[in-house]
Amino acid sequence: MNAFSTKFRRFKYKLRHEYLTIENVILVLAIILCLNWTYRSIEAMSRNWELSERLNAAEKNLQLRKIEIETEELENAYYATDEYQELAARKFAGKQLEGENMVYMPENSENAKNKHATEVASVSEEKKEYSNFEQWMMYLWP
Repeated sequence: MNAFSTKFRRFKYKLRHEYLTIENVILVLAIILCLNWTYRSIEAMSRNWELSERLNAAEKNLQLRKIEIETEELENAYYATDEYQELAARKFAGKQLEGENMVYMPENSENAKNKHATEVASVSEEKKEYSNFEQWMMYLWP
């Protein structure tokens, strides 16, 4: 018990006179304050960045809404024009101007539908194959 008591008193003395000096306490407090300040600064920067992103998103959304409103206003102005009224009457009501005749065309035949497809295929078949060297020469000196 005496050895334990002696070790405890030595530890207490060492703690009080070597570790808990005013300089060491001030140093530990300064480190704690610096760490706290650093953490708060990083937290503030993070919050500011997040708020900036939200503000940018809101501004983009506002600009998008303004463009949509302008588009709707232009569409409404177009729908009020005589040109649109005439086109809508022709399309939906079958109206026509005096002297105009309606001509109904028959559906395209299979030959007419496939005519351009065969022309495109024949043009691609006529394409000449070039060797690798010839392709490089055409690339470098067109």
